[in-house]
Amino acid sequence: MTSGRFDGRVVLITGGGAGIGRHYAHRFAAEGAAIAVTDLDGAAAKRVADEVTAAGGQASFHAMDVADRDAVALAVTAAAQTWDGIDVLVNNAGIHLGEAQVPYTLESLGRWRAVFEVNVLGALACALACRPFMQGRENASIINHSTMAAYGPTGAYGASKLALNSLTLSLSTEFGADGIRVNGIAPGLVDSESAMAWMGEAERAGLQVSLVAAQAIRRPGQMADLADVALFLASPQASFVTGQTILVDGGATKRPA
Repeated sequence: MTSGRFDGRVVLITGGGAGIGRHYAHRFAAEGAAIAVTDLDGAAAKRVADEVTAAGGQASFHAMDVADRDAVALAVTAAAQTWDGIDVLVNNAGIHLGEAQVPYTLESLGRWRAVFEVNVLGALACALACRPFMQGRENASIINHSTMAAYGPTGAYGASKLALNSLTLSLSTEFGADGIRVNGIAPGLVDSESAMAWMGEAERAGLQVSLVAAQAIRRPGQMADLADVALFLASPQASFVTGQTILVDGGATKRPA
């Protein structure tokens, strides 16, 4: 375990029990941060926390459903008490219900609500719960996990993430007075377990080929690419950056701003 930019800092990660959240936990810990791993699956959160501590880092684990306001309050408070505050919140938890799109039918409205409840209101609940424990801490930062799908016709998932981008901008204004920066990361397709799991092997291979062909950088995306940006956004090097959602998709999304 190496020390670095985040010595003495506390990073709370939602959806930290697997995939991108797990990768973030290891990367932040490798630079000295204490990690509060939260996940709907408490056993998965514990596994990741155990991995971090086995590698020489510091970590706690907390079962938390971001759609449950009481559970969020309890888990965030427990993490803050364990580590004496919170410096960085990574709102990584999200759902897409295993489909690229939720159907446009009246019967599917409940499923749309579920997506927005986790992807938008869950992120808001976590930000509000963490805010009192971040106030007054130097270079406090929130990172919301969006997606390149926010800029395309991708149904409930994309719509929820576009709403999250707007929330990022609103929170950056609201929380700025407390010295808390709020930014977002919008990944393209990367090699996370969840991204791979919701597609069949043939579909996955075809999508990767088509996406790479559309990118300016002609290679598949990796979780490490996202972590590099997250570490920057949470670091003092980004102390003048807030209200931004940064696309990390190899240049696949073509938009001027």
